[in-house]
Amino acid sequence: MDLVPALKEPLEQPLKSVLGPATAKVMAEHLGLHTVGDLLHHYPRRYEERGQLTHLADLPMDEHVTVVAQVADARLHSFASAKAPRGKGQRLEVTITDGSGRLQLVFFGSGVHKPHKDLLPGTRAMFSGKVSVFNRRLQLNHPAYELLRADTDESVETWAGALIPLYPATAKLESWKIGKAIQTVLPAAQEALDPLPDALRDGRGLVSLPEALLKIHRPHTKADIADARARLKWDEAFVLQVALARRRHADGQLPAVPRVPAADGLLTSFDARLPFTLTEGQQKVSKEIFDDLATDHPMHRLLQGEVGSGKTLVALRAMLAVVDAGGQAAMLAPTEVLAQQHHRSVVEMMGELAEGGMLGGSERATKVVVLTGSMGTAARRQALLDIVTGEAGIVIGTHALIEDKVKFHDLGLVVVDEQHRFGVEQRDALRGKGRQPPHLLVMTATPIPRTVAMTVFGDLETSVLDQLPAGRSPIASHVVPAADKPHFLARAWERVREEVGNGHQAYVVCPRIGDDVEESADAKKAGRAKKKSPEDEAEKRPPLAVLDVADRLAKGPLQGLGVEVLHGRMPADDKDAVMRRFAAGDTDVLVATTVIEVGVNVPNATAMVIMDADRFGVSQLHQLRGRVGRGSAPGLCLLVSEMPEASAARRRLDSVAATLDGFELSRIDLEQRREGDVLGQAQSGARSSLRVLAVIEDEQVIAEAREEATRLVAADPELETLPGLRTALDALLDEEREQYLDKG
Repeated sequence: MDLVPALKEPLEQPLKSVLGPATAKVMAEHLGLHTVGDLLHHYPRRYEERGQLTHLADLPMDEHVTVVAQVADARLHSFASAKAPRGKGQRLEVTITDGSGRLQLVFFGSGVHKPHKDLLPGTRAMFSGKVSVFNRRLQLNHPAYELLRADTDESVETWAGALIPLYPATAKLESWKIGKAIQTVLPAAQEALDPLPDALRDGRGLVSLPEALLKIHRPHTKADIADARARLKWDEAFVLQVALARRRHADGQLPAVPRVPAADGLLTSFDARLPFTLTEGQQKVSKEIFDDLATDHPMHRLLQGEVGSGKTLVALRAMLAVVDAGGQAAMLAPTEVLAQQHHRSVVEMMGELAEGGMLGGSERATKVVVLTGSMGTAARRQALLDIVTGEAGIVIGTHALIEDKVKFHDLGLVVVDEQHRFGVEQRDALRGKGRQPPHLLVMTATPIPRTVAMTVFGDLETSVLDQLPAGRSPIASHVVPAADKPHFLARAWERVREEVGNGHQAYVVCPRIGDDVEESADAKKAGRAKKKSPEDEAEKRPPLAVLDVADRLAKGPLQGLGVEVLHGRMPADDKDAVMRRFAAGDTDVLVATTVIEVGVNVPNATAMVIMDADRFGVSQLHQLRGRVGRGSAPGLCLLVSEMPEASAARRRLDSVAATLDGFELSRIDLEQRREGDVLGQAQSGARSSLRVLAVIEDEQVIAEAREEATRLVAADPELETLPGLRTALDALLDEEREQYLDKG
């Protein structure tokens, strides 16, 4: 019996055994770093050069920053206060500069003595703290600092080389303290297992992993940083693509029932009913889907298309093909409004083909049922019966479809609308309702750049609809600067009246409901994200609310028009009734939250006014705008904002107004937000898996990594010959992320 416990791999050692419990605790709680390996993969955000001062002019408000600068002057002031009534209070004001701007540091009370002694004019140091404003000047209160001297052994060793790494830090742990901790664990980098196969690394001229870790943390030249980043980008891209390639490989081994439509069945009858010809894009994508449905392993396909490109029609044809082949198809919609809308439009498109078992129904017809959480007991019982007996070939519903009591006769296809709105567990639960794994079609109207599709949806094959059907009209978009030019807003309401006067209808969208119970998630998110913006004036008030705006419009600029409201907390029957009246043309103006964002189709609605447009994301604005211009009359979208002209928020709105190209806007959106965790940070709760890889900029690396990964997994699915790659996969795919990929 071996009485000596096995030693952990050097990179698996817990930080608390190497750095001490206090530092390790802060790293675990605030940075998600638990092991030596985690810390070695906590890369510098940027580097400072010794002879170069940083730009203080660009400091972000309310953020924790690290700057390298020189002391211009330091003054000690005395003052009287409640704690020091005799004028014995002390305040040290230090001004630092970098040539482009100046920043004031403030120290109070007994905290003034050490900085007063250290921070003499001409001294260079790193300063870390939260940027605030006092008397219209930027300042840091009681910042932590580290003097940069090249004349002591410690400084020379700690800040070796010409480049100073600045790390993503927190208020609890400054960048230089992280740097010192990394200095402690850096020798362990020599033991790092290399995930890249030797042939791949040598063929692409990449440095080894130990060398990349040394060079990223202690570079001597900019070439060192470039070498390290090139190597580490490959690690991130390749390990992720191997994970996705293994998922695709495993999916290819699953059994599924091939679903081939009958030669002269429901699909043929439906196509004969269509009053128009399918676009080339719709025909091409339909063929890709039908080819997948005919195979004996499950289809996993992403159908992405511009707003209004006809995705629903393509999905319906796929569902009809499965019904033709004796199976059932289920469409999962994110909201009750959208489920009801899909049900109405599917029944309308199918006509008598949707009247299976009814008088007047076609002999080839099937039943189309809707199932939502708020249905009455009798209607719900009938729907459940139609589903379990197979009478209902097509089932449309919300997450209510996932409940245990919902049983299908033979589920052959699951269509998920707006994939990003569903948790993986929900999709998995629905897919688990088939006798064998059903085919899966995921639809999204958010255009996704190619590289994002290869990462976020890397285990799905992708089909793209980029043609608009004939008859769709152009949409003019304009920013309305409500604060700078109030008369522009008055003109916006005149334009709405003109559209209604011409027999059309309009939407007004607001970020918030306004009944003060609880803000919508979007509004809270918008509020959280924006409260820290420097454009204080526009942000002091809460986001505009549906109920307030509807009331003001009905009594003011839109007096005399039929104005109704729609939001997510209304009872389902009320929501449905409001949408029916609007679709029938009985309501002139619908004031709504983003509940109308996807799928709502009212061709007679030609105008949309989005209030506080700066509180919405780029892709969301594009989605909302897609609700107008759906008929023969041109559409108009007005983006109302009080943000100043030079602000980032206004630049974002200008970019939305400038193009109708959703792929271009998704690129802008991604560049502004950065990628986050491509395996779904919200889904897994884990740290971001992307540290140096940028999915927009590194398209070539990702595409090449996907090819290499696919080839490698085909040859060795279990990665038996690559222990280093298996270790890296285990680190990427903690248990929750593994489930995320499994449920895909």
